[in-house]
This record gives sequence, C-alpha cells and structure tokens, in this order.
Amino acid sequence: MTTRTRTVAVLAATLLALVTACGGGGGQPAPPADTLKVWTLENLPDRLEAQKALAARFTQATGVKVDLVGVDEDQFSQLITSSAASNDLPDVVGALPLAGVRSLAANELLDTATAGKIVADLDPGTFSPRALELTKDKDTQLAVPSDGWAQLLLYRKDLLTAAGLPIPRTYADLATAAKALNKNGVAGFVGATTAGDAFTQQTFEHIALANNCEMVDAGGTVTLDSPQCQAAFAFYGDLIRTASVPGAQDADTTRASYFAGKAATMIWSSFILDELAGLRKDAAPSCPECAGNPRFLVDNTGVVNALTGPDGTQPAQFGEIVSWAVVADASTDPAARFVEFMMNDGYPDWIGFAPEGKIPARTGTKEEPNKFTALWRTLPAGVDVKKPLADYYPPDVLDALAGSLDTFRRWGITQGQGALVGATLGELPVPQAIAAMTSGEVDAAQAAKQADDAVTALQSSLR
Repeated sequence: MTTRTRTVAVLAATLLALVTACGGGGGQPAPPADTLKVWTLENLPDRLEAQKALAARFTQATGVKVDLVGVDEDQFSQLITSSAASNDLPDVVGALPLAGVRSLAANELLDTATAGKIVADLDPGTFSPRALELTKDKDTQLAVPSDGWAQLLLYRKDLLTAAGLPIPRTYADLATAAKALNKNGVAGFVGATTAGDAFTQQTFEHIALANNCEMVDAGGTVTLDSPQCQAAFAFYGDLIRTASVPGAQDADTTRASYFAGKAATMIWSSFILDELAGLRKDAAPSCPECAGNPRFLVDNTGVVNALTGPDGTQPAQFGEIVSWAVVADASTDPAARFVEFMMNDGYPDWIGFAPEGKIPARTGTKEEPNKFTALWRTLPAGVDVKKPLADYYPPDVLDALAGSLDTFRRWGITQGQGALVGATLGELPVPQAIAAMTSGEVDAAQAAKQADDAVTALQSSLR
C-alpha cells in the first residue's frame, strides 16, 4: 500500500534537471495513429493479464493497438526520466498517484488539455468532487482520477459496547476508548511509529488532517510547527505512550496485533478489509475466538473513515487517489479514447482488481449516477477466497467507504507543493520526528519543530 507513494519521491529533482537540459517534453515523435503506448503501475501478474484483456477489447472495438507495459513501482522514476531523455515517453500512464501527477505537471510532461476533455466528455458530475479537486491545478484538470484507497480507523465494536463507549469519531472519543480498553493484554490503540516507513507518515497525516494540521499554508510556507500540528503530534504521542505496545510499529505489526485480538483500535488502509474477512490465507485473523468462528473479528469490527480533532472544522482523512495521465505529445485522440474506455466500459474490470483498495472515483454515468458504486459493492475481493465485501460488511460501512474520497485531504497537493510531497516521501522527515517522539527522545513540540525544520530544508533544496 505504500511502495507506489515512495516511487515518485525523487521525480521532482530528476525531472527538473532533465527538463532544464532537454527543454521539456517536446520533440517526441508521435507514434502511428493506430498504436498506443500505455504504462501501468498495476503490474502484478494477474492484474497485468486482466489489463491485456481489456486492451484487446479496446483494440477490437476501435482498431487502435495498445502496447501495454507493466512498470515496477520502484522503477517508475528511473524509467520516466530515461524515457523523457530519449524522447520515448508513453502516451498514457495508469494508476499514477497524486504526487506523481503533480511532479509530471510541474515539469510540463502532462497533456492537461486532453485530460480536461476526457473529464468533460465523461461528465464531471459523475466523479467524486474531491477526486477532481485533488487532480486539478486551479481550473486545469491535470489527470483523470480513477480510484483510491482510504486510511481508516478500525475499532472493536464488542469491546466499546461492553464499556459503554461511543464510536470514536473524534480525538476525545478515540483517546477515551484507547485508554479505557488498554487492559487485559489488549492494547487500546496501535499505530505506526517506524522512522523509515511511509506508512508512519500516512498514519500520522490521517491524524493531523483531522486537526486541520497542514504541511504548508496557501503560500507554500511550511507549517508543521503550527499550534494545530503541535496538538496533533501531542495527541498521537499520548496515544502511543499511554495505550499502545512497546517498540517501533509498522503496517505488519499493527495488523498482527489487531488480528490476534490484542488491539482495540487501529489505523490502517482499506486494503485490510479483505484480509480482515479471512479472504487471504497469509494474513488472516488469528484471535482466540477466530478458531471457532472465522467471522468473529470482521463481525465485531467497526470502521470510521474520517476523524475530527479539536481544531478541525470538519471530518477529514488521508487517502490516495490514482489517475490516468495523458503524457505530453501523446497521440491525443487514441489516448483519450483509451482512457474513456477504461473509465466506462472497462471500468468494472479495472476496479475489480482489488475492490477494497480501488474505491471508484467515478460513481456512475449521467444516465445511471450510482452505476459504478453499486457495482463496486458486488465485485469479488480477496486472494485465496473471492467474495464481495458486501458479504462481510454492513451497508453503512460500504456507504462510508464509497463516499470516503470526498473526505480525503492531502498535505501539500492543493497548495501546489506536489514536488515537496514527493521529496518528503523519499526522505521521511515526519516519520523520523514521530519515531523520536514516541521513543521519548523529544516531546511533541520538539517533534513538530524537528519535522518543520527538515521539511523547510527539503523545500529549499528543490528551488
């Protein structure tokens, strides 16, 4: 869930040097009108085969051949840089995360006119408004948002009910629940604290956004030592210190604690939902009750998508949105037709790769406004066992997930600091500050200043 986010971390620096030397993405000879080069970051073997089948359907319908290339997430930055240098860029890139979109846009490697036309043709009213906002630069549509995954707070409904506690939708309720349930070998809360892990930043950003803590302000000034951010650091540090488990925590250890029945609340991504349902053998619930009832944990888990802190004005959450990007100097007409196909006729198969982590950014069509979100609920999820999420999660949970893209916020993206976001995901100054705070080396105010100073230095290095 985090690797793709890290791959765009060095795009800004490498592409900036490249574009300065080469004069931008211009000069690329257009491929023949009946061929299209498409890169996809969805490169797992089964997903690549499914996309090849989709490409074959597109070719059969249009006569346009598709050269589909699965790109390893760890190699994307290097490949896009070398391809730009050799004037051999793809026409389209699929599953490109937000920071990647902004990095390519900053270096004029996107065909934004075609992206805007695609969204207009499909009807902006059929998309999540927030997904469109996060993929725009003012009024310019940079890419076509396809789907996303959400950061979530999971909680044990049975334990909260027995203790007479409310659903933890606020800082105050989460702190109360974590401390009250931190007993009898069960941690009240588990969350990431590892210094060298983007999952720690994603987890903390989820907490921080809820309290209106932003990485930068509208003018681009770094604000991680603002009162809202200091309060977010303090809240997270207090949760870890008073209600969690000892030692550095990451995605694997937090999930293991919750699946073993040893945690009452946890922050993780929506990719956990099929695992929680027991649909993946190598990551299945192992709680004492689970042996006799495999559904015990999923039936006793509640989900909160967006939190609110004391300084927050509305519920917010971290999430990633991936997009179809049309690259500068692409074969415009076939590129647009291909993306429109993938967002319409091919869309069910695209989001069907992993419904738990591919929440539709396009809810439906003008004629059928809920067509894709309704279908998404029925798509089989899982690895070893394939069943719809609706078989395990009640309508209210699926409603919250389907609408979660509209509560997404992201540090730096709408403030025009996509390159800085990418750089922070490479250097990870915020996770380093979190690790220092949760290990007792610094207090919350010092952690906020440490993060602020480090991100400010990174910003200066990009200028």
